[in-house]
Amino acid sequence: MSAAQDTAARSGRLAGLVQRHGALGVLVLLLVVGGLAFDTFLTAYNLGNLAVQASFLAVIALGMTMVIVSGGIDLSVGSVYALSGVLAAYASRWGPLAALLVPLAVAAAIGLAQGLLVGRAKLAPFIVTLGGLLFARGLLQFITTEGSETYLVPRESAFLQLGQGTVLGVGMPVLIVVVLYLLGGTVLQRTRFGMRLFAIGGGEDAANLMGLSVTSTKVGVYVLSATLAGLAGTMNAAQLGSGVTVIGVGLELNAIAAVVIGGTLLTGGSGSVSGTLAGVALLFVIQDLINQVGGFNSNLQAVVSGAVLVTVVVLQTLLSRTRR
Repeated sequence: MSAAQDTAARSGRLAGLVQRHGALGVLVLLLVVGGLAFDTFLTAYNLGNLAVQASFLAVIALGMTMVIVSGGIDLSVGSVYALSGVLAAYASRWGPLAALLVPLAVAAAIGLAQGLLVGRAKLAPFIVTLGGLLFARGLLQFITTEGSETYLVPRESAFLQLGQGTVLGVGMPVLIVVVLYLLGGTVLQRTRFGMRLFAIGGGEDAANLMGLSVTSTKVGVYVLSATLAGLAGTMNAAQLGSGVTVIGVGLELNAIAAVVIGGTLLTGGSGSVSGTLAGVALLFVIQDLINQVGGFNSNLQAVVSGAVLVTVVVLQTLLSRTRR
């Protein structure tokens, strides 16, 4: 190998490393800066609160990662999240099992319908999931009489432990995220389903020629994404003790931002759940640092997050060219 080829290979490996782990590096840097600047930033209480707050987005972003790796997109997750929270609170009158299963079943059904339209009918994921967004939000408004009714979880219900419980001082939502991301990482990197997602995202025509089950894989990934959004909404209802109708608006955009910031390519074929988790954490750390500084408009967090997202997308494009 010539010196020029060796240099190009090293540059490609370095670009790949930055693309995969850049969010983690920035996260560590911000944690160090925040710890030095604010006494309360790295306390167990503050970090614990941040972790619990980030848990719901993290669950949604896990499903979004797999959808985007496959070359798709899911705009319905924010509405499915809100709908599932209301259904969980409504069904809690029949016991904790109903409060868990009813929203998950409805969310999975929405994901199945979207997956069939994308996988079998070959419709554009953007249009299909936009329709799913409108359907789930409309169903939410119908169930709650246009948001005028709020369903409460009984105070004595064991279902509340799903959002409010702790194990060894760690919030239950955080533990659920840890388990889900371990499973998600295994599925994406160590199973045939995960390999098919990468293959389809890298080139659907090539995946078809290889004899891969493209249709069933697409259906499965949209069911998985919607079910995880439903689980996040269920956890939120358990934490709040009620089904809140106004949540989840724009949450799908936050999930996409976290996934892209974590190094997953919007074009599909490349990504990791560990990067997504770092992306979620980065968004919440930025928000907390802005709150710690004080004196800023709350909308500044959205401005900073948008700037970070644009920067990451530009860097990803440049790094991809370098790797080629």
